[in-house]
Amino acid sequence: MDNKEYIKKNIVRCEASYRGGGIEISLDELLGLEDYKMTAYQNYLGGGMLGSIANSYNFSIKELPETKQEKVRKITDTLNRYYHDLTVHNDEWENCTYEQGQNKPVSAF
Repeated sequence: MDNKEYIKKNIVRCEASYRGGGIEISLDELLGLEDYKMTAYQNYLGGGMLGSIANSYNFSIKELPETKQEKVRKITDTLNRYYHDLTVHNDEWENCTYEQGQNKPVSAF
């Protein structure tokens, strides 16, 4: 199973809109551990613009063995890109690639 399919199968919650939100997935199956979750979230900057996508975990990635750290890094990138696809406007006001969006600040404050 590829990372995108893993994400779709393990979504715990997803609130995506033009005003930001977040998506949370379970990492239990990927890591072989219980109650490990990852979140990708995006803030509204104002003026119809979303900030860059940030991540949080309910664990410290440094506590994991290197092989599992690498799995988490790969799934983080895929989750961010997946979430970008859910929130990108593709309209006359804002149409940016994932890379362009990640150059924006996380928050306006």
